[in-house]
Amino acid sequence: LLSQFDPDNTGYISTEKFRSLLQRHGSELDPHKLEVLLALADSNSEGRICYQDFVNLMSNKRSNSFRQAILQGNRRLCSKALLEETGLSLSQRLIRHVAYETLPREIDRKWYYDSYTCCPPPWFMITITIVAFFLYNGVVLDRFVLQVTHPLYLKNTLLYHPQLRAQAWRYLTYIFMHAGIEHLGLNVVLQLLVGVPLEMVHGAARISFVYVAGVVAGSLAVSVADMTAPVVGSSGGVYALVSAHLANIVMNWSGMKCQFKLLRMAVALICMSFEFGRAVWLRFHPSAYPPCPHPSFMAHLGGVMVGITLGVIILRNYEQRLQDQTLWWIFLSIYVIFVLFAIFWNIFAYSLLDLKLPPPP
Repeated sequence: LLSQFDPDNTGYISTEKFRSLLQRHGSELDPHKLEVLLALADSNSEGRICYQDFVNLMSNKRSNSFRQAILQGNRRLCSKALLEETGLSLSQRLIRHVAYETLPREIDRKWYYDSYTCCPPPWFMITITIVAFFLYNGVVLDRFVLQVTHPLYLKNTLLYHPQLRAQAWRYLTYIFMHAGIEHLGLNVVLQLLVGVPLEMVHGAARISFVYVAGVVAGSLAVSVADMTAPVVGSSGGVYALVSAHLANIVMNWSGMKCQFKLLRMAVALICMSFEFGRAVWLRFHPSAYPPCPHPSFMAHLGGVMVGITLGVIILRNYEQRLQDQTLWWIFLSIYVIFVLFAIFWNIFAYSLLDLKLPPPP
């Protein structure tokens, strides 16, 4: 229909024709999308509308030029906030709550609220929590948590051990083991409370990338900075998500409209600090299996570094193409360089430094 107003096939139509089209067919459109289209028409100073912008909107795709066009307009979208919507169902209120918990801009909240269909659901966070943590530990090992004094603690094929660092899967699978019920409990709580809403907004691909990048950075950080220690737990991935979310809130403090945001940040920081402090204490506590020390705490720090670099960029650019973000490429390059450095470090440094590693389990 829009192409009828562009007989020369230039890809543009005048804003007057565009407005007449909206007046004739506006009742057939979703109210939120109609608001965006009106804001797009008002913001365009060249007197014409790009057909591709219209296609992007109707197909729930975003582009940087489209977003800037709306943000530079008269912000008609902000005339009525989502919080003022009435008569919403329970699921709609949940989606609105998630939008205000994770997104700093009203335009993005409305876009998310309008386009979210819960298909696919936040499967990654739920799967890796339930299946990985509880199914494996409960069914395969017949124990939900392995204490560091348990005979199978060092004798399983999952945890990262410096003597077995050539077994590459251990740099990932160590997240399936936890040193105590409090270790598992805090990680699961933070992972579900923070990870599930983030995945609902940003999708499984982005959140799984941040999570896995934090996990890998955590084990590699241990292999570089705490070379004689094993590591267990999902803290690398969890801390990457939580630190990215908290950093995003701090950077967009005035735009975040979630209730009790200061209290929520305080609770998250307290939980993270308690778990990190416990990990530091355990690392220097006398080991149950000397000379092998208790698990390292460096994975926590590796996850935090991923969260405040790659994670912040991913969470800040809701539904934007990361390939167009210069800062994204800078941080991604730094991460890749670190991974390559850690790989070569693991190949050569252990022998060059002549370390006394704990015996293999």
